[in-house]
Amino acid sequence: MRTAYTADQIRTAERALMARLPDGTLMDRAAAGLAAVCASLLGKVYGTRVLLLVGSGDNGGDALYAGARLAGRGARVEAILAGSKTHEAGLAALRRAGGTVAESGALPRADLIIDGLVGIGATGALREPYARLAEAANAAPGTVVAVDVPSGVDAGTGEVAGAAVAARVTVTMGAYKTGLLVDPGAGHVGELELVDIGLGPYLPDPDVAALAGGDVDDLLRPPGGESDKYRRGVLGVAAGSDRYTGAAVLAVGGALRAGAGMVRYVGPGEPVAQVRTHWPEAVITELSEPSLDGVGRVQAWVLGPGLGTGDWAHELAARVLASDVPVLIDADGLTLVAKDRSLLRRSAPVLITPHAGELARLLRADRDAIEAARLDHVRRAAAELGVTVLLKGSTTLVAELDRPVRVNTTGTPWLATGGTGDVLSGLAGSLLAQGLDCYDAGSCGAHLHGLAGGIAAGGAPLTATGVAAAIPAAVRAVSGETRSTT
Repeated sequence: MRTAYTADQIRTAERALMARLPDGTLMDRAAAGLAAVCASLLGKVYGTRVLLLVGSGDNGGDALYAGARLAGRGARVEAILAGSKTHEAGLAALRRAGGTVAESGALPRADLIIDGLVGIGATGALREPYARLAEAANAAPGTVVAVDVPSGVDAGTGEVAGAAVAARVTVTMGAYKTGLLVDPGAGHVGELELVDIGLGPYLPDPDVAALAGGDVDDLLRPPGGESDKYRRGVLGVAAGSDRYTGAAVLAVGGALRAGAGMVRYVGPGEPVAQVRTHWPEAVITELSEPSLDGVGRVQAWVLGPGLGTGDWAHELAARVLASDVPVLIDADGLTLVAKDRSLLRRSAPVLITPHAGELARLLRADRDAIEAARLDHVRRAAAELGVTVLLKGSTTLVAELDRPVRVNTTGTPWLATGGTGDVLSGLAGSLLAQGLDCYDAGSCGAHLHGLAGGIAAGGAPLTATGVAAAIPAAVRAVSGETRSTT
């Protein structure tokens, strides 16, 4: 599992560690790790041109000391001193090694640019000359390496308020920072390298966490020798309408492919016919009225994909949410809840799976504001609505009150196509029926969905049915991974 921390958590851990070490030890460790990554990117260090963008803080000091190490190996190292002050000992070390101070005109000549403008404490938009230098670094041909966090990215939230460095590699010190894992900031990080400086014993519970394949495998509940279809989990799916028949087909398919022992589908005539054709394994109840009488017992429900938003759909949603089992709400179900918050007044668990637009309606917020501050809004939704929230998007987040937000790191941009969210609903709903709680079902569902998307795409366009078909391969993939403890 990859865990990440806020700037305040990191600083507290650093102070505790520094109290036990000689002065300068942490910066020396950080600079050594940074220089090693830069050397590996350069290949042959001797004769290369390295440019340091140096701000006033410790990240500027890390850059200067790393630059001194590279200069000692024969690189031509220049530094642009952008801050109101400079780490004097680091600058002296650079000059002793043969490095020099330069102007911004050196940027186009650099083979490698080290961004040490601002550190993890910086918030808001970059001021000048930092903003100009960040944009110039992005336009330069050299490889950009960020120290700790790309300048312009809020280390605690991933928010980007203006110009920001777009790194090819970010070398972060001691522990991952929250903003490195959450978009839009995560989109500026590039490859992420962690330098161990000894903070581990001093770190608190994480702010956010990202599951690795081994973690997902540990949480899944494969059938044992005594299993039968009822013990493996029975999922109810209330989805689809005469207009949106495909949503029902895809949600049921995602559930069956994810290992539910039985799927009970309920819906009107047209989607019933489509589900029966595509999934003869499903147990189907055709509804003429919005009633669940005679449907049979389920362990969880999926509610909403393609259901419609009229009175009939509202009544069926009310019946489903009046049950005493976990319910996953998606798509049209979220529209119904946004119109009638009273539907969420229930004692059993709820997992909602909105995209930013749907969450905007639920919170009466602006969609662009949610996209800009995803972490803040997913936490707000979990607290305000009293549910577990899976916020879909370029960074999928799973939030539950008083638990670290989980960040999903799998997936492909090809998943941004119609119907894939319906598959995710069925997949995560299947995990709910198999006994996972909403937090784990949402997290594992997102991880497997992303893996299945990558398998289905193979670097090319995909379809939602292809994603559903790839779910068993995704499950096999996580069962073959070694659990990560990083």
